[in-house]
Amino acid sequence: MKQEQDVQFLEYVIKSLVDNPDDVKINRAVDEMGVLLTLGVNPADMGKIIGRMGNTAKAIRTLLRVVGMKNNARVNLKINEPEGAAAPRAAKTVDEAMEDLKI
Repeated sequence: MKQEQDVQFLEYVIKSLVDNPDDVKINRAVDEMGVLLTLGVNPADMGKIIGRMGNTAKAIRTLLRVVGMKNNARVNLKINEPEGAAAPRAAKTVDEAMEDLKI
């Protein structure tokens, strides 16, 4: 079976970015909303895929939308968080931060 162009493109880009290309896993699902590509990578490579402030992930998503437009499909990307990833930290209030400083 011929692999879809969106999967081929994503696989090429992601494997070029990461240190562990053998750990890259891509699942493709099609529904009424379009194509959903789900990406799994080695936990050590997550930072390279997401980038600073999510800029690398945004760029990859933008390029995938362009590939989708060429094939008359709406393509979205979901990046799976690795198991055991740290939960997002709650922001401290000003009072808590001042108390930490013990001023």
